[in-house]
Amino acid sequence: MLKGFFNVPVPTNEPVYSYAPGTKERELLQAAIAEARAQEVDVPMYIGGKEIRTDKLGKLTPPHDHKHVLGQYHQGSKSHVTDAINAALAAKADWENLPWEQRAAIFLKAAELASSKYRYKLNAATMLGQSKNPYQAEIDSACEFTDFLRFNVAYMTEIYAQQPPANSKGVWNRVEQRPLEGFVFALTPFNFTAIAGNLPSCVAMMGNVVVWKPSNTQIYSANVLMQIFKEAGLPDGVINLIYVSGPDAGDVIFKHPDFAGIHFTGSTGVFQDIWKTIGQNIHQYKTYPRIVGETGGKDFILAHPSADINVLNTALVRGAFEYQGQKCSAASRAYVPASLWNELKGLMEKDIKSFKIGGTEDFSNFINAVIDEKAFDKITSYIDKAKSSKDAEVVIGGEYDKSTGYFIHPTVILAKTPDYETLSEELFGPVLTIYVYDDNKWEETLKLVDQTSIYALTGSIISQDRYAIDQATNALRNAAGNFYINDKCTGAVVGQQPFGGARGSGTNDKAGSMINLLRWVSPRTIKETFNPDTDYRYPFLG
Repeated sequence: MLKGFFNVPVPTNEPVYSYAPGTKERELLQAAIAEARAQEVDVPMYIGGKEIRTDKLGKLTPPHDHKHVLGQYHQGSKSHVTDAINAALAAKADWENLPWEQRAAIFLKAAELASSKYRYKLNAATMLGQSKNPYQAEIDSACEFTDFLRFNVAYMTEIYAQQPPANSKGVWNRVEQRPLEGFVFALTPFNFTAIAGNLPSCVAMMGNVVVWKPSNTQIYSANVLMQIFKEAGLPDGVINLIYVSGPDAGDVIFKHPDFAGIHFTGSTGVFQDIWKTIGQNIHQYKTYPRIVGETGGKDFILAHPSADINVLNTALVRGAFEYQGQKCSAASRAYVPASLWNELKGLMEKDIKSFKIGGTEDFSNFINAVIDEKAFDKITSYIDKAKSSKDAEVVIGGEYDKSTGYFIHPTVILAKTPDYETLSEELFGPVLTIYVYDDNKWEETLKLVDQTSIYALTGSIISQDRYAIDQATNALRNAAGNFYINDKCTGAVVGQQPFGGARGSGTNDKAGSMINLLRWVSPRTIKETFNPDTDYRYPFLG
């Protein structure tokens, strides 16, 4: 076995390609998209290193072109959940005993594969399967996923290096970080390929074994992620990828004695149900499971009367409408002083009317489709309510059409009351609700921002008044786990802004930081005494 204190490569953020006309990356990505559209893939589950196929198939289609078939995936049942757990537990001993530098090497290689050989294939899969434009796909599936892998390796080594002070005479105190006792369940969302890759991989990096269930609407790119892990040398059974219904997965996993934790990104309601189920079954487990979740938000942008109007406008139109508002961090409510509203509305109208809307294959489209028909119907029902409400008004947008793809035009709702439902309820779509406040009611508005929503994920203050910035930063300290000053409330970068929120937004375990990785280990302290006592009698007894 190798011996040494090894230094890992210093992580840096993966450069974001522009995909501007005439660039090589644009040509390569367009070729990858054309290749993906020209074939139908057959996507298996991956259990214990084996590709598992069933007679129950699901269809994979682009949200912006739902009549086109990208392929099919093989749906599993409870028996496949059991098989995945057994495969994980069978792989556990060898994996956790593998030296940490060997685990690190696997994920560093995965980062290289994702950022080079697989970059365009992964981006194309994200663009087609999740309806992201090239820039949104690039910052997600190529760059953020790569950043997660590289930075997490560095955080892992920092965790292992944390040791007690070595100043006790005749004694050596040390700490080892053990993987959790059992298996971990990774339940991942549709909206970020990087999150789907990070939730199982950071857990596995710390020596754990994983059962991974992605969202059905992200399976197309999840399959590419699994290809990357396998080519990087991840041993069979360490991460097992299954496509089963949520109830079937939960019914098996949350009753298993070896269930050791869940890494989750999704809705607050689902996470609360999972927490409740774990609590009800707590007596069945060998250990107390780690429950880590990020569960969405109702993210705000608060404008002070001193705000630069152009900064405010850009923060709103980007923060609310990039990736059709389907980011946990997306700006979905804004508080604007009356003195700025008329000018701001004109700027927003001009920008939003300039948006091109359509499929991801046309790189001139800024807005693409929402993820599926269920999301489309939910979001448009709120738009329709606002159109007929006495307490709200649709002032920009409001059009939608699902005949070809699930397209919703970016929509701005003006709320006439501070408790209108779209100021508090998460829509997860291209809808921004604005409440216009009296310039003289700044402090009352701070309270509104803090108290209106159950969520506390992201938020921002737009102001040129440093006293106002300081006041808002303090007053809203519990309203957002990621807080921005004079910027949109989206775009957290691994290694720069660890991501996560509290209240209804989750456990705030900060993906992309050492904090998160600490949840997937269980420390053991070891005290070794070199000159132990040989008589029970203490001096005071003399």
